[in-house]
Amino acid sequence: MVSGSMTTSANTKEALEQVTILFSGDSGDGMQLTGSQLTTTCAALGNDVSTLPDYPSEIRAPAGSVAGVSGFQLHFSAQEIHTPGDNPDVLVAMNPAALKTNLPRLLPNGVLIIDQDAFSERNLAKAGYEENPLDDPELGSRYQLHAVPVTTLTLNALNDLDLKRTVKTRCKNFFTLGLVYWLYERPLQQSLEWIDKKFSGVPLVAEANRLALQAGFNYGDTSDAFAVQWTVPGARNTAGTYRIINGNEATALGFVTAAQLADKPLVYCSYPITPATDVLNHLSRWKHMDVRTIQTEDEIAAMGAAIGAAYGGAFSVTGTSGPGICLKSEAIGLAIMLELPLVILNVQRGGPSTGLPTKTEQADLLQAMFGRHGESPLPVLAAASPGDCFETAIEAFRIAVKHSTPVFIMSEAYLANGSEPWRIPSLKDMQPITVRHPDDPNGFQPYSRDAATLARPWVIPGTTGMEHCIGGLEKHPPTGAVSYAPADHEEMCRLRAEKVARVADFIPELEVNGPQHASLLVLSWGGTCGAALTAVQRAREQGLSVSHAHLRHLNPFPRNLGELLARYEKVLIPELNSGQLSLLIRAQYLVDTISLPKLRGQPFSVAEIETRINELLP
Repeated sequence: MVSGSMTTSANTKEALEQVTILFSGDSGDGMQLTGSQLTTTCAALGNDVSTLPDYPSEIRAPAGSVAGVSGFQLHFSAQEIHTPGDNPDVLVAMNPAALKTNLPRLLPNGVLIIDQDAFSERNLAKAGYEENPLDDPELGSRYQLHAVPVTTLTLNALNDLDLKRTVKTRCKNFFTLGLVYWLYERPLQQSLEWIDKKFSGVPLVAEANRLALQAGFNYGDTSDAFAVQWTVPGARNTAGTYRIINGNEATALGFVTAAQLADKPLVYCSYPITPATDVLNHLSRWKHMDVRTIQTEDEIAAMGAAIGAAYGGAFSVTGTSGPGICLKSEAIGLAIMLELPLVILNVQRGGPSTGLPTKTEQADLLQAMFGRHGESPLPVLAAASPGDCFETAIEAFRIAVKHSTPVFIMSEAYLANGSEPWRIPSLKDMQPITVRHPDDPNGFQPYSRDAATLARPWVIPGTTGMEHCIGGLEKHPPTGAVSYAPADHEEMCRLRAEKVARVADFIPELEVNGPQHASLLVLSWGGTCGAALTAVQRAREQGLSVSHAHLRHLNPFPRNLGELLARYEKVLIPELNSGQLSLLIRAQYLVDTISLPKLRGQPFSVAEIETRINELLP
């Protein structure tokens, strides 16, 4: 084991600061469930955790094929962490395809646990192996190899249960989980309780999973193959009540909370699309909080319904991914023309087209900024972590209401599916969102504007004496009457742009982690935050002159961004695209940024950014 510092005791137990484990197998092997259970258990012990689920892009990839490999990476630590880890210390490979896909990532001398029962000639051929890698002595010399007959041992443990062999075999993931629990001194109780609750309607299946979990734990305890156990003490977190949360659930809870802070109903309009669908699923459970979810027939209908809900006075959201944004674009332009407060969520995935629906990317920034006809500016926010999705969702509604505008939230598959401990806030400690619906018709003009924000009034339809026309045709300021006058069009375009620009007067200035003046600034946005911050921290430990800043507000930028950029000799921008933020920064501030692009459907590792920092600061 190479991760963290170790202290060996006489009873062959070693203490580690941090561990990264990757569970990998076929898409039907329950790797996501296994990883989720370990995550919950580690969090309950006080560890800081960060996860990275990795789903195959092909919905029905052949069993045992490389295309069908599913993975779940978990990084747990005694210290605060910001990423799911670069390379795993432990790889659990349930079949040859999982081994072939992930072995290059395993650290030298890392722990390698393999279900040797899965290494049949047929499965080896599916994975592209000409010979069985378990027969290669180099595998055991490079790694701490444990070839365990997982399937056989699982079936033996469940021999007395009246279940079909296929059902028993599905329990092998819990066998491996039990083994990992023993290896890292994790208690079984939390997972046993989960099994009882999950399978309460099928007691025999619940018993099978309990027995498999215990059997894996017992195998580790009694087998001579595992001479060492490791433990990771709990992290020192801020006092409070915590739970594990992923980005999609945090986003959903943020929307619900924003509506509660404003005492408004929430309407979520969506067409199911990976990886945003879970937001719809989560919100559908909150009907008791005046939340209404609409699953529409297509993306265009979802956007139209969201506009209608906002026009009617509700807190309105539509959620999708990049291809859905393409379809919504015309109606988004209508929402901008109407100047209605609503939120548009884009959980980004690898594109274009269907592309990589389960893989992460930050490829839609320019789409959010400019991907509409005409002059159509709107505010753009991006969440930094799974937990930050909650705060970003609330912030989006604050801006939408205060400035009378649609607002983009940029999430991504990495944040949506990844999870971390989240300190549950108290609603009473949060600032209310003030909503005003004018009802005095005296002197009313539909497109009169607030002096500070340039927001127009949000009038509920049917308010006596305040009836007015609405639509996508250009308007005469401030009456809202249809106008084809060139001067009116120019004036309205200027006003809508200035309104968005003024948002900068109401958002925090950008803060820097590290020296206020240095040789290098690493500027991140979205899910690159954790890797960038960790890389900068490591570089400073080496004595390098480098700082980090993270952008949550992408349009408009924080008002001090230009002045801040000028303090640094070089600016490095890592992003999961071909350099879109770098393009925007160069255009607006004339700064010769250094782009670090990545387009592989995977998040940045810390090492990738750290390496580039070292190249720039020899």
